[in-house]
Amino acid sequence: MSCAKANLLNIFKVFVKIGLVLLGGGYVIIPIMQSEIVEKRGWIDKDELLDYYCVSQCLPGIIAINMAILVGYKLAKMKGAIVSTFAMSLTPFISIVLIASFMQKIMHLQYIEGLFWGVNLSVIVLIYLTLKEMWKKSITDFFTIFWFVLIFLLSAFKISPAILIIVSILLGALMGAIKRRKNV
Repeated sequence: MSCAKANLLNIFKVFVKIGLVLLGGGYVIIPIMQSEIVEKRGWIDKDELLDYYCVSQCLPGIIAINMAILVGYKLAKMKGAIVSTFAMSLTPFISIVLIASFMQKIMHLQYIEGLFWGVNLSVIVLIYLTLKEMWKKSITDFFTIFWFVLIFLLSAFKISPAILIIVSILLGALMGAIKRRKNV
């Protein structure tokens, strides 16, 4: 693992690259960021990345942008957050403008339909990789397995995801307080 310095130019380059290859939204950002930021550069560790992902899920806005803000801030405070956010947004913005200008003309082409089919499959694989990483960090004992199954079943009964997240956050805070009290 190399530890390239996290100056603003390097932050910009890395987040432009991530923005360029980020297909499928926030769920697929974990394997991409893990490769670029954790493994190749050593700017943060894997646990920090997963923590940022969890926080980004709970914040309003786009998950990938939220993560860019958190990582950028960790690396270079406010300037890092601004540079990483701009860089992460730049290539998708340019791509959307270019694609929108001629999308209607090409959508019916067999090649383009195949391209979208392939992208959809790759997004499923990236989501799986994200779930695998989060599972390793989150499901650690009998209680976390029980809580996961309970939340999964409640979501099947169309309980609002917002309610499930809020209850889980409160339970996590309670469990953290109980663990801290036991350690004191």
